Amino acid sequence: METRKMIAPLCCTALGMLSSTVHAQSSVTLYGLIDEGIVYQSNTGGANGGKRIFLDSTSGLTGSRWGLKGDEDLGSGLHAIFTLESGVNLNSGALAQGGDLFGRQIFVGLKSDQAGSLTFGRQYDMVFYFIAFLRNSGAIGTSLFAPPGDLANTADSVRVNNAIRYMSPTYRGFSYGAEYSVGGAPGNTTANSGYSLGAKYEGGPLSIGAAFQYFKNPTSSTAGSGLFTDNPNGASQLANSLNKGYASASAYQVAIVRATYAIGPVSLVTSFANIQYANLGGALAGGTARFNDFDSGATYTYSPFLFFTVGYDYLTSKGVTGANGQTVGNQHYHQISLLADQFLSKRTDIYVEAAWQHASGTSSTGAPAVADVVNLGDSSNNHQFVVRAVLRHAF
Repeated sequence: METRKMIAPLCCTALGMLSSTVHAQSSVTLYGLIDEGIVYQSNTGGANGGKRIFLDSTSGLTGSRWGLKGDEDLGSGLHAIFTLESGVNLNSGALAQGGDLFGRQIFVGLKSDQAGSLTFGRQYDMVFYFIAFLRNSGAIGTSLFAPPGDLANTADSVRVNNAIRYMSPTYRGFSYGAEYSVGGAPGNTTANSGYSLGAKYEGGPLSIGAAFQYFKNPTSSTAGSGLFTDNPNGASQLANSLNKGYASASAYQVAIVRATYAIGPVSLVTSFANIQYANLGGALAGGTARFNDFDSGATYTYSPFLFFTVGYDYLTSKGVTGANGQTVGNQHYHQISLLADQFLSKRTDIYVEAAWQHASGTSSTGAPAVADVVNLGDSSNNHQFVVRAVLRHAF
């Protein structure tokens, strides 16, 4: 009995020492952000094509989310890392990203201070990592600054499932990365698979980034697989007239380059992107739809707590000619976006943003092109105006 009484405290002490050691070598961080805004949309599709006012918490500067990230020091500069991040809709309590519990990202991996990191799971593509903070909708604005339909995924409309990602350390301002998505289709090792590459240089006032990505069979009949249908509800990014007619594409690729340059309180941004929906089926059999997107913008930092931004985007496509001789997708979009952001503290700010868009030509469905700011839905005509007023808080 005496022996047992002595052993119990010793075991507790040993466990306490072990817990302290583990705590010293590991860290787990709970974080989150709430971005809630009221939105006015001048023109919606449908028979009435009326105005719309609604609350939105998922498409602002930083869509609402909460997450956990961890880092365990394994010694010799090696770390075990993980991130679990969930998008949330404040107005309904529902999960964002089509209902995925950790729809924004969820991965685990190893990170070396000298060699970089290797991670596995649902992750962002290289457009996010090497273009995101250099693009209009990241460097100086929100998704309202993104091209119509977010064709190049610069507003992070889709993530990559079943992804293996490598990210290098930064060498004198230069970094690079690569990612491969395992398709997982039975009997076909390449279906629904894809890869992306990216690189970035940051030095002084200049930053330059480039990314390329290619996916085979980007639209899948199985919800939760394929690039455009990666969410559990199976909703596709090819839902509106801008690119709806290209859902039969068996390949999708993006090549994008962007640069920023700071001159005192002003930061300038410009980019070019080429987007292709290749090897189309149906009436467009064998055709390829090609888009070119140009954008530019500027941010003026009035003070550490107040800044203003303006952006312009031009998207154009020459269209695709089908077997019947009809050409569809000969469309052009002009968009102007504005934003003003006032910080009330380090963690809380209020901002107002607006976008106006004008469309012309023929859409991918063969009908007259209509406006579509981000992916808020087709307008009933060729123009659309959107305003969003927001309160944002980080924790």
